[in-house]
Amino acid sequence: MIDAYEDPGTPDRRGGARYLWWLVRCQAGRSVAGALLASVWMALLAAAPYLLARAVDEGLEPGDTAALAGWTAVLVVLGAVNSWVSVLRHRTMTRVRMDALFRTVKVVVGHAVRLGAALPRRTGAGEVVTIGVGDVHTISNALTVIGPGVGSVVVYGVVAGLLLAVSPVLAGVVLLGMPVVALLVGPLMARLQRAEGGYRERQGVLTARMGDLAGGLRVLNGLGGKGLFADAFRRDSAVLREQGYRVGAVASWLQALGVGLPTVFLAAVTWCAARLAARGEISVGELIAVYGYVAVLVGPVAFLVDMGYQLSRGVVAADRVARLLRLEPEPEHGSADPPAEPAVLYDPESGVRVVPGRLTVLAAAHPADGAAVADRLGRYAPSDVTWGAVRLDEVALPLVRERILVAEPEADLFAGTLREVVSGRHERDPDALARAVRAAAAEDVVQGLPEGLESPVSAQGRSLSGGQRQRVRLVRALLADPEVLLAVEPTSALDAHTEATVAARLRDARRGRTTVLTSTSPLVLDHADTVVHLVGGKVAATGRHRELLEREPDYRALVTRDTERETDQDADQDAEGAVR
Repeated sequence: MIDAYEDPGTPDRRGGARYLWWLVRCQAGRSVAGALLASVWMALLAAAPYLLARAVDEGLEPGDTAALAGWTAVLVVLGAVNSWVSVLRHRTMTRVRMDALFRTVKVVVGHAVRLGAALPRRTGAGEVVTIGVGDVHTISNALTVIGPGVGSVVVYGVVAGLLLAVSPVLAGVVLLGMPVVALLVGPLMARLQRAEGGYRERQGVLTARMGDLAGGLRVLNGLGGKGLFADAFRRDSAVLREQGYRVGAVASWLQALGVGLPTVFLAAVTWCAARLAARGEISVGELIAVYGYVAVLVGPVAFLVDMGYQLSRGVVAADRVARLLRLEPEPEHGSADPPAEPAVLYDPESGVRVVPGRLTVLAAAHPADGAAVADRLGRYAPSDVTWGAVRLDEVALPLVRERILVAEPEADLFAGTLREVVSGRHERDPDALARAVRAAAAEDVVQGLPEGLESPVSAQGRSLSGGQRQRVRLVRALLADPEVLLAVEPTSALDAHTEATVAARLRDARRGRTTVLTSTSPLVLDHADTVVHLVGGKVAATGRHRELLEREPDYRALVTRDTERETDQDADQDAEGAVR
């Protein structure tokens, strides 16, 4: 089975079926062993009725005690050997499934790491969650086809051969039975695959929406939009439930056929055998053997139906994994050299020009417009941005990341001590760390924890409040001390007093460095060297905050609206405090 640190290999990303075949090839020896053990196990099951028939015809019916005892002993030995084979088969197939599961997890996680920050921009969070929670298990279960699936086909042929020696009519009935099963089950398999694919797609969308809703619940509540989104989520949930019912309906028919068809099959063959025995064309022992053969086939036929069900679901799940793996990370290599000195960043799409060494604030009526500009300036989205005299996308990506940092409001916080969370992989100078903590007005965060900077912080900062998490992220960004810092809404979760403190200290901490913020708070805008007013993602006006207030009515309305919202939020907080 694949080791935790072993290279999982290069997956086949061309489709779901090809990905499943790649998983089989990665453990070819174990897969062959699983198929052989399953075939031997089922073939020995089919041998038991043959031995039982010999015991009846050669020992019980003529009264030969020695022959009866001999065949009984052989039957006991056969059962013991087959039990041992069954244990080996089960262990092997468990390893096959676990290897497929762990290998898929390693492949998906590794590719997610390679995509890096481009991952949430290429696919939804719900897609990744659905793959990690459900699809990897579905894929591993689909590899059941290797063991019981192959064994079922083998034992089907073995039983048909044994029946041919008893009666060609019975052998014909058995051989014709499987095409009938395929004709009944095949259309249901295709329908299940379509229904399962649509259900999985809807599930991924809804999971992503649920994550977005949970992350922005406080903002939605403040804007009065919680009820609207709750109604939309309820409607989408109802649609998903209906799709789930459709998938369940098809799956229930498949499972019913998996149980019912073998039983009907057993009854039909037994009836034919009984008629032959009544006419004296076969012996009593052969009648018992025929019943045993067909009873043995009940398992393989059920396995084959279940195999089709699992394989159909596995192809859908593997196709989702293959689509994720087909997402390409941003190219890291470029031929152009970056500017030797701090240079102007210019985004032609919006018209934003960032002058080095200044604090620039982007004020947009729609926060997504400002975030989109930051993404382009930080090379997290395709663009024609220039950095000095060169195109940003022609510079090697590692060189861009060394000098330009985009600080997102929901950037991941890994578990560890507070010092590790803000320092990352590098040891930080204690004085620099103290300056960054002060610039982010995070002294109370450090002092409020029982062990200060050595206090443990849970993953994503769940042990901290929203405002504390935001300041911790800002500390981490300031401690990195990039040449260009692009911070998206760095104070949106802070109260007015803390926000004013952060705005003032941030300007001093980044003096002489290039800093770009997105915000519509007048407390932040008032400290900016340059304010860029964005309308529809384009530059509408540029200047100092107070200048724009006097000459730009749209800008004044935007800032006034933000001020009124802050006043309402402060009032709500005061009221909540009074209730407490």
